[in-house]
Amino acid sequence: MDSSRRNKELIQFIVSIILFFVLFFGIGFILNMLLRATWVMSFVYPIVVCFIVDDFPFSTYFLDTGDAFSTLWLNLRALTPVDITILASGFVGTIIAGFVIRWLRKQGYQMF
Repeated sequence: MDSSRRNKELIQFIVSIILFFVLFFGIGFILNMLLRATWVMSFVYPIVVCFIVDDFPFSTYFLDTGDAFSTLWLNLRALTPVDITILASGFVGTIIAGFVIRWLRKQGYQMF
């Protein structure tokens, strides 16, 4: 693999980490603010990861439960370390959003 391709992949990897972090920080912050529950998105994030990883409709979880969850498990086990790192950065974003909301509430901001 030549160095220019490797550099492009590294840049794409770094941008993906930042994008997932910022995206899920923002979503987590807004949900925490609107629902007044600090850790909502941190608990919902694993479900979001399942929707990112699977490649079948949501109704399959109800219509063919065994096959849906076994396929999901196989897809989760097939993730590469790069994919896991990117998805983990989104989870870290949700956790930091929870801490920011707690800190803002402690500072006296009533809307949070």
